Amino acid sequence: MSFDSKNPCPFCGKMHQSRVEKVIRGKGVLSLLPQVLSEKGVKKPFLLSDENTYRAAGEKVCALLGEKNIPFSQCILSGDHVEPDEHAMGSVLLHYDASCDGIVAIGSGVIGDLSKILAHSSKNPLFTVATAPSMDGFASETSSMVRDGLKVSIPSQCPCVIIGDTDILKNAPMKMLRAGLGDMLAKYISICEWRIGHLITGEYYCEEIAELVRNALKKCVDNADGLLAREEEAVEAVFDGLVLGGLAMAYAGVSRPASGVEHYISHVWEMRALSCGEKSELHGLQCAVGTRIAAKLYARLLAVTPDEEKALAHAQAFHYADKAEQLRAFLGNGAETMIALEQREGKYLPEAQKKRLEIILSHWNEILAIVREEIPSPAVLDELFDKIEMPKLPSLVGANDEDIRKAFLFTGDIRDKYVLSRLLWDLGLEEEFAETILEDMR
Repeated sequence: MSFDSKNPCPFCGKMHQSRVEKVIRGKGVLSLLPQVLSEKGVKKPFLLSDENTYRAAGEKVCALLGEKNIPFSQCILSGDHVEPDEHAMGSVLLHYDASCDGIVAIGSGVIGDLSKILAHSSKNPLFTVATAPSMDGFASETSSMVRDGLKVSIPSQCPCVIIGDTDILKNAPMKMLRAGLGDMLAKYISICEWRIGHLITGEYYCEEIAELVRNALKKCVDNADGLLAREEEAVEAVFDGLVLGGLAMAYAGVSRPASGVEHYISHVWEMRALSCGEKSELHGLQCAVGTRIAAKLYARLLAVTPDEEKALAHAQAFHYADKAEQLRAFLGNGAETMIALEQREGKYLPEAQKKRLEIILSHWNEILAIVREEIPSPAVLDELFDKIEMPKLPSLVGANDEDIRKAFLFTGDIRDKYVLSRLLWDLGLEEEFAETILEDMR
C-alpha cells in the first residue's frame, strides 16, 4: 500500500507524509552508498557505529568510501552494550566533526536513535545502513532514549535514505532476528488498542495506516518459518515490516500504529533495570513476551461483563499518592516524570473515569469485537512462538515475578496513551487481572 502524499487520506483527511525519500533493500545494495551520498551532495560524511556494528558493516562502509576517495570522520562507540542515554549522546556530540555535511548511521536500534538526534541538531542529512532487522525505529521521526532514568520518545530527524543489504541483515545474531519479529508481533496489540483508544477517548485513528501495518505483519508471520534458517525472504519480510512500522508512525504523527501496552511492559522493565544498575534484554524480545502477556489478558477480557457499580467505587477509593510511592519504590528517579504526567493529565480523577466508563459500557460489544478481530488467540500465538523459538516467559528476558505484575500495573502511567491497563483500571479490574499474569505465564 502506498499513499498519495500530495492529497489528504480519504479515510482520515490527514496528509500522510514521511521524510524518508528512499528505502534500498536487497543483496549487495551497500555498494550503492557512495552513489547515494553523491546524489544528495554529501562530500564528507560522519560515520557513527559501535564496536559490533562496525564489524558487521562499518569496515565495508569505510572501504567503499576509500575506494571512491570520499573523505570521512567517524565515531565508534565502545563497549558491548551501549545505552541510548545522556552519556552516549554526549560522547557522540563530543566526537562529531562539524566539517562533515552528512551522517551515516551504521547500526540499528541505539545507533539509529543517537544518529537521528545528531542529524536533528546538526541539520545534516542522515543515511542509515541497517545491520540487523531488530526494531521498528528505522523510519520513525522520534528517538527512544533514556533521560533521567525514564524511557522517552524525543522528536528527531529520520533518515532520508535507508539501506538494508540482505547479505548483512541475514547474518545478524539470531537473537536480533527474533527481536525484529517480536517487535512486529507487537502490532497485533498496538492496532487493537489504537482502535479501542479511538472509540473511548476520540483520539485520531486511520484505517488506511492500520491496514498497512496489518499487511506487513501478515507477511512476517507467513514467512516466519524461514527465519531460523536465515532465508532471505523471511529476513526481508521482517526488515520491510519494521521499516513500514516506522513509516506508519510518521504518517500518523503518533506511535499508536506500532506500540501499545506490550511496548510499555518492555519500557518499564528497561527502566527497572536501569534503576538497579542492570542490563536489559533486547527490546523486541521483551515486546514479544509483552505481546503474549497482553494477548492472554485480552482473552480474559472477552469473558468479562462490566460492573458499573464496582468500577465507580474503585475510582472513588483510589488514592494516587499511594501509587506514586509505589512508582518511586520500583523505578527510582525515573518515576518522577510519570508522576508529573498524571498531574497534567488527571486520568485517575473520578469524574474523568466516569465519563470514560459511560462510553465503555455503551460500546462494550464493539470493544470485544475489536479484540476478536485484531488479536490471535493465545494458543495460536504460542504455536507461532514455539515455531520460531521465541522466548515465551518473562524470566527468559530477565524479569522476575515482582517485575511482571508491577510492570503491567505501571504501563498506564508511562505515556498519555489509552492502553489495556487503563481500560482495566476504568473497569475496576486492573489489580485482579494483574494477579493472573503469573498463572497465565506458567
